[in-house]
Amino acid sequence: MPKVPCRVVGIDHISVRVSDYDRSKAFYSKLFTFLGFEISDEYPGTIGWTNGKTRYWIAEAEGRKQYKIGDVGFHHYAFQLRNRRDVDELQAWLEKEGVKIVDPADEYYEDYYAVFFLDPDGLKLEGMKYGELTGKKAKGKAKSLKEKA
Repeated sequence: MPKVPCRVVGIDHISVRVSDYDRSKAFYSKLFTFLGFEISDEYPGTIGWTNGKTRYWIAEAEGRKQYKIGDVGFHHYAFQLRNRRDVDELQAWLEKEGVKIVDPADEYYEDYYAVFFLDPDGLKLEGMKYGELTGKKAKGKAKSLKEKA
C-alpha cells in the first residue's frame, strides 16, 4: 500500500447554521440530553454539544431562509446508535416531543435500521444502527462451531 501523506482519522465536528438560534438551541438541547451529549462550549450566538467522540455545533445564520431537502449542501446527518432498540426509543421520544418524522424506524437497507426526522429548519437528521443482525449471526455461528469442537 502506498504511503499516504495525510490521513483523516475521524470527523471531529459539524457546524450547522440555524434560522432561529433560540428555537434551535431548545430543540437540540432536548435532543442531545436524550442522546447523552453535554454542552462542550457556548459563546454568544453559538453552542456545541459533545458525547466525547462527536461534536455538533449550531450558530445563527445571517439569512433567515428555511432549508429544503434537496437543496445544494447538507443532505442529512446520521447519529450511530448502540442498537436497534435505541432507534425505537429515539422514535418514541421524537413522537412524544412532536418532532416531524419523515421516515419512521424501519429496515432501509440490509441490516440498516434507522429513523429519519427534521430539526426546526428542516435539516434531516437520522438515528441509525448498522450491522447488528450480522454481528449476532456471526456470534451465533462462532458459538456453534466452538460447541462442536
